[in-house]
Amino acid sequence: MNTKRSLHWTIALAGLFTIILSPLAYSQSCALCYTQAASAGSRMIEALRSGILIMIVPPTLMWLVLAAVAYAKRNKFKHPDNVSGW
Repeated sequence: MNTKRSLHWTIALAGLFTIILSPLAYSQSCALCYTQAASAGSRMIEALRSGILIMIVPPTLMWLVLAAVAYAKRNKFKHPDNVSGW
């Protein structure tokens, strides 16, 4: 029972540290992106935002599809119907 309680405390502390340190992660930025956006007009800022979305969305969708396929196939090798005859 004591190990279960310590596991819960460890998970709670990890969650707390994640919440506390997340603003530090958001404060990191590319110096080139910052200078370009600071000196650009509204059209350039919109183009930069679109570029960021184009760079983030496809890899995220690929990982989601991969995770969905892995989830769908998770029990394929444990099912008795898939046992080969040798």
